[in-house]
Amino acid sequence: MIAGMYEQDLAAYIIFGLILNFLFSILFGLYLSKNIGLEQMMHSKGDKEQSLFVKLSLFIPYVKMLITLYRVAILQIYFLNRGYTHEEYWIYLTTNTEDA
Repeated sequence: MIAGMYEQDLAAYIIFGLILNFLFSILFGLYLSKNIGLEQMMHSKGDKEQSLFVKLSLFIPYVKMLITLYRVAILQIYFLNRGYTHEEYWIYLTTNTEDA
């Protein structure tokens, strides 16, 4: 037993978390590309690196999915509700703030 679960159950939770992560990430990417356009996204993309926490979170079930849902909430609450566009959000997401 690991953390009070059988190994098979833990493996199932991990696999389900990874599947949800990819599902949410793909759906969020499709949503942004639909509202911005792929060509415009490629032209306006900055060179911001993902933080180490985001890279490592792929190995912890559900954390990367929660990060994607957090990004969706920031898009809705901070950007869309204040009259900013999806493209401005994309630039914010992909550009270092020190460069701007």
